[in-house]
Amino acid sequence: MEKFFHLKEHGTTVKTEVIAGITTFLAMAYILAVNPSMLGAAGMNTAGVFVATALSAAFATLIMAFWANYPIALASGMGLNAYFAYTVCGSLSAQGIENPWRIALTAILVEGLIFIILSAFKFRETLVNSIPENLKYGITAGIGLFISIVGMEGAGIVVANESTIVGLGNVGDASVALALIGIAIIGIMLFYNVKGAILWGILITWVLGIFAQLTGWYTGASVLPDFTNNSFMAGFAGLGEIAFKFDFSYVAGNLVNFAVIVFAFLFVDLFDTVGTLIGVAAKGDMLDKDGKLPRVGRALMSDAIGTVAGACMGTSTVTSYVESSAGVAEGGRTGLTALTTAVLFILSIFLAPVFLAIPGFATAPALVIVGMLMMSSVSKVKFDGDMADVLGAFVAIIMMPFTYSIANGIMFGVLVWLVLKVFRGKAKDIHPIMWIVGALFVLRIVTIVLGVSS
Repeated sequence: MEKFFHLKEHGTTVKTEVIAGITTFLAMAYILAVNPSMLGAAGMNTAGVFVATALSAAFATLIMAFWANYPIALASGMGLNAYFAYTVCGSLSAQGIENPWRIALTAILVEGLIFIILSAFKFRETLVNSIPENLKYGITAGIGLFISIVGMEGAGIVVANESTIVGLGNVGDASVALALIGIAIIGIMLFYNVKGAILWGILITWVLGIFAQLTGWYTGASVLPDFTNNSFMAGFAGLGEIAFKFDFSYVAGNLVNFAVIVFAFLFVDLFDTVGTLIGVAAKGDMLDKDGKLPRVGRALMSDAIGTVAGACMGTSTVTSYVESSAGVAEGGRTGLTALTTAVLFILSIFLAPVFLAIPGFATAPALVIVGMLMMSSVSKVKFDGDMADVLGAFVAIIMMPFTYSIANGIMFGVLVWLVLKVFRGKAKDIHPIMWIVGALFVLRIVTIVLGVSS
C-alpha cells in the first residue's frame, strides 16, 4: 500500500484510509437508488442503469485512486442526471423521438472525448477561468433549485395547477407525507453530523413506506425487495440493453441542437468537477502554497475517462463527488480512500434488489437535500457588484427551475451577461471563449424560433 499511495508521506494509515473510504461511500451511495429512478423515467432499463452506475463509479474511482492518488470518488453526477432525464430526453421525447436516451448517451460520449482532449492540453483550466465567478455560483445554485423541484414533483409535493401553474399536492397522500418526513429525517441527521445522512434518510423513509404499505395506507407499487429472481443476472442483462447504445444518426440532421446538448453537459460538468476538486482538496489541506492542486491534470483526466466509460456502460455523466469531503474529514488523504470506496461500489451490485426496490418518495428527499446543498452557493454570489455579473447569475438561477431546464438557465445567464458587458462598454473584458459560447447560444435560440429544434 505504501508503494502505491505513499501513506507515510501524507501522514495517514491504512486503517484511517479504509474508514474514510467507507464514510465516502455511505455519503454518496444514495446515487445507486436515485440514478436508476431518474434515468428509468427516460425509458432506460432500471436494473441495467443500477449496474452501470455502480460499475462506472468503481472504474472511475479506481483511476483516481491509482493514477491521481487522491481521496476523491466519482459517480453519475446529480444535476447532470436530471438534465439527462428531464431536459434532454424530455425535449427529444416531445419531438416524437423514440429512445431519446440513446442520443443523450451519445452526447455524453462526445462530451467525455472533448474533456479528454481539453485535459490533455490543459484547456479546461483556461475555460474555467474565463467564466465570471458570479455566473459559476449562480449556475450551481440554479441546478440546486432544479433538482429540488424535480424531487418534489416526483413525490407529489408539487403538482400542476391551472390557475397558479404549480400548487401543493395532497399532503394526506402517503407518498407526499412520507417524502416530507424523509426531508425532515435527513435534515435532523445533518444537524447532528450523522455519517451518510442522505443514505440513512432514504433507507429510513423506505422502511416507513414498507410499514405504510403493510397497513394499507400506501397503495402504490410494491416497495418490498424481490429476491425471487436472479437480480444479479437480471442487472447484467439490463446492462446489455443500454451499454454502447449510441445513436449518431440524430447528429447529422440536428447538429446545432446536438452541439448545445453536448455543451450544456460539458459546461455543468466542467464547473462541478473543478469546484469539487478544489473544495475537497482545500478541506484536506492538499493545496500547495500557491493554492493550486498538485497533479490536477491527472485528477481531471480521471474524471474525463470516467465520463467516457460511463457513457459506454449506459449511464449519465460520471463526475467527482463533493461528498468525498466526508471521507477527507475522517482523515482520508490518498488514493487508498478512493480504492476502498470503489470496492464497495462493486460489492453493492450484489444488493441490487434492495436498491431497486427503493421507491420515489424515499429518493425524493435526497434530491431536495442535495438541491439545498447546491443552492448554498447563492451565498457566494455578489449582488452588489457589476450588474452584468449580478443579473447573469440571477437569470441562470431562476431560469432553471422555472423553465424546467438546466440548459436554458446556462444559456440565458451567459447571454444576459454578454449583453450587459457590451452595453457597459466592457466588451474588451470578455474572453474569446465566452464570445464563442455566446454565439453558440444565439444560434440555439435562432433554431428554436425557426422551429428547427426545441
